[in-house]
Amino acid sequence: MDSLHDVPPPSSFSGLSRAELEALLVELFGELAALKQTNSELREEIARLKGLKGRPDIKPSGMDKGTGQSTPARPTKQRGRGKVTPRVTVEDRVVKATIPQGSVFKGHEPFLVQDLVISVSATCYQRERWVTPDGRTILAPLPEGIDGHFGPELRRFVLMHYHQGQSTLPRLVTLLRSFGVSISKRQVQRFLTENHDDFLAEAQDVLRAGLETASFVSADDTGARHAGTNGFCTQIGNDWFTWFGTRSSKSRLNFLDLLRAGHTDYVLNDAAYDYMRRHDLSAPAIALLTAGPETRFDDRASWRTHLDRLGFNAMTVTPNPVQVASEGASWGSVQSHGFLCDTVVLSDDAGQFNVGRHALCWVHAERLVHKLNTFTDKHRAAQQRVRGLIWDFYADLKDYRLNPGKRRALTLRARFDRIFRGLTGFATLDRLLARLHANKAELLMVLERPEIPLHTNGSENDIRCQVTRRKVSAGTRSDLGRDNRDAFLGLAKTCAKLGISFWDYLGSRLKVAGQAAIEPLDHYVRA
Repeated sequence: MDSLHDVPPPSSFSGLSRAELEALLVELFGELAALKQTNSELREEIARLKGLKGRPDIKPSGMDKGTGQSTPARPTKQRGRGKVTPRVTVEDRVVKATIPQGSVFKGHEPFLVQDLVISVSATCYQRERWVTPDGRTILAPLPEGIDGHFGPELRRFVLMHYHQGQSTLPRLVTLLRSFGVSISKRQVQRFLTENHDDFLAEAQDVLRAGLETASFVSADDTGARHAGTNGFCTQIGNDWFTWFGTRSSKSRLNFLDLLRAGHTDYVLNDAAYDYMRRHDLSAPAIALLTAGPETRFDDRASWRTHLDRLGFNAMTVTPNPVQVASEGASWGSVQSHGFLCDTVVLSDDAGQFNVGRHALCWVHAERLVHKLNTFTDKHRAAQQRVRGLIWDFYADLKDYRLNPGKRRALTLRARFDRIFRGLTGFATLDRLLARLHANKAELLMVLERPEIPLHTNGSENDIRCQVTRRKVSAGTRSDLGRDNRDAFLGLAKTCAKLGISFWDYLGSRLKVAGQAAIEPLDHYVRA
């Protein structure tokens, strides 16, 4: 290829031999690759000069999948479709064949066909009206499940497609009208937001059942627009339930308010005082709270009045006495209602979730090392070596969850110290490892509680439905619409985790004729 640089281009390529043509083609491919690389670098330089954000070149670490137990290789075999088992009663229908004379009948050959029947019906109930001898009017009641001028099947269809199907209101109206339903957009909106107090109460009962009985809960949050402003949707759940709550703040005080599961009281008890001491509230301030006879306050107004009477609002110290005292009294309320008494709270190291017995996600911890910027080959080698040690340690933690033991726990603790206290010569990486070592108790909570997960993948999977809803319909306008969206998405996720069809659940709650009854979901969560 180098020998062709000084050779003038031929007048005709037909005179070149095959070897010369191949060498010329290789040279052209090399020049094309170089031009592409130069073009890419120039684009990045132009973007940098314009102040645009460059394209990130970071891929997910894949630590959890990469440390899974490898399955033995099996011989490749074409996998069949499997047996189809319909969830409905199968109707047998005999299909006649045209046969010639003298044929012998050999039975039937089954061919299963599943189909969907969509039809719209309109029923006018002629209700008898009687007048009694004493002048009273008696009107025959409507059949069970009829509430308004639209039947329960239609309402179930709307709720199912909007919340679990993630449809939009205009598309849902168009779909219903194409079926032949005479309905307005405003009426569909009423289906989604009005007369759902029972669903809202059941969603809250699910949260309370989970906080009372779960050995662990994981939490995460994401952005959510409400009433034209940016807010935050918080997820709380585990393997058996999911609950969502959207508020304007993502502070720790807001998270503690959500953990009260609808209760509004503030309680001063041992749990509250312990919280205040751990968060550096001064001893004189705590003494003021313990000296008073009142220990329970019904709402935020009465609590703030009490703090103002004690002079907390006039204190100009750090940390803010009003904030820490309010957080402590909220935590006291959580504990007084029997929530999170021995429950581990698992999170991604966001500060607002650090309450009670707290554990950290290993995937997020390793991601900090994975995303660390390196500048030399020595830095990259140190980063890869540390990542390898963390991956191996994580794999052993996964094995420990299956076979826990006190001796293995001691070995793993000592090994954790060797990994995160070691010096690599890469100053930024060493500081990061020291920071992770400071979270040793939370990262190694699994050694005390092997039943808790090592990551928050469950929370991230749950909260994706809120992200999808946000992309589909931007945000909510009214508090009622916000609460209904959160409740129904949480109930749908909870049904999926409990193995209950959301369609059947809605049919049971809306009293659809012939639908089997389903108990309140909090009963299943407690069981």
